[in-house]
Amino acid sequence: MIYLPSNTLWFPNVNQSRSDGLLAIGGDLSPRRLILAYKSGIFPWYDDNQPILWWSPDPRMVLFPKAMKVSKSLKKAIKNEEFQVTFNQAFTEVMRNCSKVKRKDQAGTWITQDMIDAYLELHRMGYAFSVEVWKDEKLVGGLYGIDLKKNKIFCGESMFSLESNASKVGLYHLVQYLEEENYKLIDCQMYTPHLESLGATEIPREEFLAILNDPKS
Repeated sequence: MIYLPSNTLWFPNVNQSRSDGLLAIGGDLSPRRLILAYKSGIFPWYDDNQPILWWSPDPRMVLFPKAMKVSKSLKKAIKNEEFQVTFNQAFTEVMRNCSKVKRKDQAGTWITQDMIDAYLELHRMGYAFSVEVWKDEKLVGGLYGIDLKKNKIFCGESMFSLESNASKVGLYHLVQYLEEENYKLIDCQMYTPHLESLGATEIPREEFLAILNDPKS
């Protein structure tokens, strides 16, 4: 396993990752390192009792905007305007709610205070983006991620929902916005049945990196 020094801005080639996608350990969560990571097809993911772990899985889970599946209940929620949706109005609150979501096979949360602080700084810099879903002026759902504008890729990090369909409504509106802006895909990172039910699919890492690094972007 490759250990990253905190004083050197560098990542190993993603082809050196383990079969589960783990590439490196250590380093820091500085804005420059995080931006380099996402632009290289790498992301941090670790529990609060672990060192920083960096991943680049193969295959890669992605959602092409046109492929999003909209269920009958989601269509109804959208048509009836059950929720109100905003962008970048409550970034920290979205992250904090995402940190409370219980996840299978994880004892703690990977959205630590250090992560919140780091991504809030990216938000201030225009790289981190949130979608908020409201009901009766209460935040009931949302998601956040890294917006690689020049690459036309949105790197989804996490979502939460306190009401049925709330986070899906947020994702729907995000997809509509990204499609209007000619984004190529949402990086969903790793496979989950929930993401698959929304239309996400796995593609080879090599294909994902080719899309990420397409000079036509």
